[in-house]
Amino acid sequence: MRLSISITNFSWRDERQGLEEHLVSIAEAADHGGIYGLWVSDHLLQADPYGAGPGETEMLEAYTTLGYLAARTSRIRLGTLVSAVTFRPPALLVKAVTTLDVLSGGRALFGIGAGYQGEEAAAMGLPLPPVPERFDRLEETLQIALQIWTGDTSPYHGRHYTLDAPVGSPPPVSRPHPPILIGGTGEKRTLPLVARYADACHVFDIPDGGKTVRHKLAVLRALCDDLGRPYDQIEKVIATRLQPGESTASFVTRCATFADLGIDHVSVITTGPWTTEGVGTLVEAADQIVALGAAASAGPS
Repeated sequence: MRLSISITNFSWRDERQGLEEHLVSIAEAADHGGIYGLWVSDHLLQADPYGAGPGETEMLEAYTTLGYLAARTSRIRLGTLVSAVTFRPPALLVKAVTTLDVLSGGRALFGIGAGYQGEEAAAMGLPLPPVPERFDRLEETLQIALQIWTGDTSPYHGRHYTLDAPVGSPPPVSRPHPPILIGGTGEKRTLPLVARYADACHVFDIPDGGKTVRHKLAVLRALCDDLGRPYDQIEKVIATRLQPGESTASFVTRCATFADLGIDHVSVITTGPWTTEGVGTLVEAADQIVALGAAASAGPS
């Protein structure tokens, strides 16, 4: 089982250290501590679901941040959780992810979704078409990304996007391409896109005894079966929150329940900005959580 941290809040308030120093200390602690991945939110306005209070407004542009962190780390994977498909034209988004992958030595993760923040879009003048159109654009963007990453420069003609010669040079270091994670669990549009195009899905830690996660994964398995795609090719990622003051033992126990549900990767957010102490809890838990995944894969003895 893999373990990653998701940074949703950049509002560190400390007279001794600035935002950049806090961000680097978190990234370096995760990198040195063996954490698999680091995600950042792709927003222009603060969107922390567990913000500690008013005034937490700092938000960095995602791909500039990831490029900077790529230079300050050596092994941790880097991506957005997730980029709204309407924020950037497909070729620009694919180029940003590819550039991150090339300059980081193959460490990029491609997190993408249909987008949902109406207030942010209105405030900042960002496009947010109706839901059906956003999903159409999401599928076309996935098709464009895969075409570019295979080196196919033939014209692409979709309903919303036309590329006369989609050239991707240099190509990504990752082979066959940076792993694609599609955010969301909708059964009509999102999970079918996961089954067809993605390397990872993204579900949520809902306090219902695992009922929702089991259901969503069962739907995904059926969709894969219909396509003739091996279900195990798709990594199952769950988002959970590290509780304030939570112990390593408590967190490992929670991850054990995720392993029992068939989860391969735990992405962790926290209340407010991350602290080095919070990352330390994950680092202490990392080896045990990797072992949980191995035990789950082995099955009963």
